[in-house]
Amino acid sequence: MTKIWRETGFVESDAWVIETDEVRVTEGQKPLLALDALIARAEESNEVGLGVVIKPADDVTKLQPYLDRLAIVAVAFPAFNDGRAFSHAALLRERLGYTNELRAVGDVLIDQIPLMLRVGIDSFAVTNETALKRLSEDRLPGIPHYYQPTARPAEAGQAYSWRRLPAKSA
Repeated sequence: MTKIWRETGFVESDAWVIETDEVRVTEGQKPLLALDALIARAEESNEVGLGVVIKPADDVTKLQPYLDRLAIVAVAFPAFNDGRAFSHAALLRERLGYTNELRAVGDVLIDQIPLMLRVGIDSFAVTNETALKRLSEDRLPGIPHYYQPTARPAEAGQAYSWRRLPAKSA
């Protein structure tokens, strides 16, 4: 069972669906299109409010002409050890200026969610039972140290946690 989670909690009803051979969009739902299907649909019409799912091997820069027409971009994490979606998310937020919903789909694990939040992902399609349990208990792990600036500033407000701070005078 997939549940959608945001920092405000679980979303009760979400209209976005990734179509497969077994899953089809029904009334009241909206499809998350593959990159090529989205481009084809966007070229045929001036439709807005579209959704796309970006797979690891996709060239996310192809979305640039259509970003203002997208309501949601889902970045796929097919396996916990495939981090290309982190790069896609950072590229969308920092270089391409995408500001609408950015969702992680696939193998979303509890330990990775804080890192996903830092690169600008703001919703998560969670199926992992441990992650669902910990999120329902509001037990999100923290990251006390980081080595790079990201789309989302750290709580401390510094760009780099590892830089030395000037000594305080007495």
